[in-house]
Amino acid sequence: MSIIPVYVRSDLQIILRDLGRLLPVVGIMAIISMVIALFFTEYHTLIPLLITAGVSFALGAALYFPCRIAGDTKLKHGMVIAAFGWLLIAVIGSLPFILIASFSAQNCDTLLHFRNPLTAFFEAISGFTGTGLTMAIRPDLLPRTLQWWRSFSEWVGGMGVIVLMLTLLAGSRPGVGTHSLYYAEARGEKIQPSIISTLRTMWWIYLLYTFISIAILWGAGMPVWEALNHAMTAISTGGFTITDNNIAYYNDITIELALMPIMLFGAISFAVHYILLRGNGMILGRDFQTRWLLIILVGGIILLTLEKSFTMSSDSALRQSAFQFISAITCTGFQTAEIGLWSTTAQLLLVGGMFIGGAAGSTAGGIKIMRMLIMVKGVQWRLRKIIAPRKAIVPFRIGSTKIDEADAGHRLEDASLIIFLWMIFLVVGVFVLLQTVPPHFTLSKVIFEVVSAQSNVGLTTGITHPEMASLSKLMLSFNMWIGRLEIIPVLMLIRTFFLRRID
Repeated sequence: MSIIPVYVRSDLQIILRDLGRLLPVVGIMAIISMVIALFFTEYHTLIPLLITAGVSFALGAALYFPCRIAGDTKLKHGMVIAAFGWLLIAVIGSLPFILIASFSAQNCDTLLHFRNPLTAFFEAISGFTGTGLTMAIRPDLLPRTLQWWRSFSEWVGGMGVIVLMLTLLAGSRPGVGTHSLYYAEARGEKIQPSIISTLRTMWWIYLLYTFISIAILWGAGMPVWEALNHAMTAISTGGFTITDNNIAYYNDITIELALMPIMLFGAISFAVHYILLRGNGMILGRDFQTRWLLIILVGGIILLTLEKSFTMSSDSALRQSAFQFISAITCTGFQTAEIGLWSTTAQLLLVGGMFIGGAAGSTAGGIKIMRMLIMVKGVQWRLRKIIAPRKAIVPFRIGSTKIDEADAGHRLEDASLIIFLWMIFLVVGVFVLLQTVPPHFTLSKVIFEVVSAQSNVGLTTGITHPEMASLSKLMLSFNMWIGRLEIIPVLMLIRTFFLRRID
């Protein structure tokens, strides 16, 4: 007789079943990637991809079939599935790095570093979370298959691995389970009446923008292969590159100007893109989040340009500031400058952009524009309530939308909780890194690196490196993980692990 209570077994079966549905996503990605390996005649990468696919499908089947008749997925299950599922996806997604590096005859330090499982895991979780911090010293020296795998992981991760799984299983997962998993992956937008139709619309928008981005970058002067990879990592606000020295490799203002709107579009809500594609261009100015994203963007560029003007010409200051602040606030992570050599003031301005991040319902990270606005509006609202007569009704507005007091309280509570937890884990990350990085990295650079990881940005001051301490790699991996899932699912997983139950 089992000592595990029936209700706990039921919860566990639901979680294992849906993890079994999720894990084959990596196998499907590996099979698709074999086309790239064959096209570039990199036959030595085929076996690693086959092994990755085999592990993915086998583990998925082992979890799914014994639990396939489990009950409906509720939000409490979805949180645990999202948190644990993203870890498992990164573990399996690290196999191509480890196996290709192990089987390759290529004697390249950039590739050989990936024989270390922790280094490979760091790269995989950075890719799937859309962060872009990299262990690849020279991405241009990697096999084309691995270059593609890095870009592909960011492209899929930008939308979300659970979103992809739900789309692939759209015909077989109607109902509350789909809603629970969708919201558990830090998704809340609902463009169409149903979640399934919303998912399909989002993928069409995403695919359309990806192809448009490829065409724009190719037209700006990038070779086709580089345009393909950088389009995927720009629209997903991921930031992996396949060139030496990131985007600075090109030193081409045309390419930088082409990338800026792509990064910006990645940080705008899919709901806004849907309205925009239906012919309503005015939505970019009328949407509350988008309008404030643009206002903060312009303000940040002006401040950063003024700061950089003390050390370089006005033209160079504007060029670097515009690109880097757009890269920061959209959480993309492309670099055209040695940020580690910038002043503390300039670095902290970028930290502010990374902390705020893009719009809710986009591929960008950070705390999101909407949460920041809710907090600012909440302070104003509370001050008005304090000085208003006792029985006066003080409206709470987000843009032109009037929100009743109870709903306003819930929104403020949610935003406050996320931001508070975000800051707690930021402090933990900074403390750990200060103990494990070389002493020449100052506090401002450590804060920069942790914010970059937790906001899923990928800009670096030089701390992230394949030879950094293992504890630093684990800490930044943790920051990337909780940042992508917006903390609550991770806390639910930790709570479930220690209490051995979900309630």
